[in-house]
Amino acid sequence: MNDSIGEFLVSARSFAEYEAFFDLGPDDLGGSVLDCPGGGASFTATAASRGVDAIAVDPAYAEPPAEVAARVRAELDRGNAWVTARTSRYEWGFHRDPESLTRGRTESARSFAADIAAHPERYRFGTLPDLPFADGAFDLVLSSHFLFTYADRLDRDFHLAALRELHRVARGQVRVFPQVDQAGGRLDNLVEELVRAFAEDGVRAERRRVPYEFQRGADSMLVLHSPGR
Repeated sequence: MNDSIGEFLVSARSFAEYEAFFDLGPDDLGGSVLDCPGGGASFTATAASRGVDAIAVDPAYAEPPAEVAARVRAELDRGNAWVTARTSRYEWGFHRDPESLTRGRTESARSFAADIAAHPERYRFGTLPDLPFADGAFDLVLSSHFLFTYADRLDRDFHLAALRELHRVARGQVRVFPQVDQAGGRLDNLVEELVRAFAEDGVRAERRRVPYEFQRGADSMLVLHSPGR
């Protein structure tokens, strides 16, 4: 079985998923939040509806909102087919079964499409490792299912440059999930090498367990702390 999903997937994860795999509590969302890359996730839409100052950034947002939304809808089939063909690699607790996963992601894509059409200012074009934001622009920076997930094509130097850029725009924490690749392969050596590199930069980095596991073994996030945190 081919263990590459192909092109980078523009996925549509939900606010509830973000809460779980980033272990988010009410205190974490009291300031400004960046989702990078945001893809077709409904996190920004839901967070903004709850009064959170949330922005998403993604290369996909170079296209008009209607085209981005159409791409996200098309990507649902590709993502769902990938998971359905590999159900034994996943823990079916949070999502219960493939049908529940599909329904949740479809609803998330709808919420994203409505919000990017109504509030395009929340969705900024940008690519790692060069984001269009000032130093310390966000209290919290979240990054899911890009770094480490695509370690088959993003090397160690890219990971380090991207993480440093995420840390640059954060005045609080950076949280990155998961720490396995798209096939569920563990990346302990890469993660530990990056932790050491940040230690040399004077930045505390830690691996922290989270109350979420979908890919087997993907139950922790990487946290980068800003000075004094």
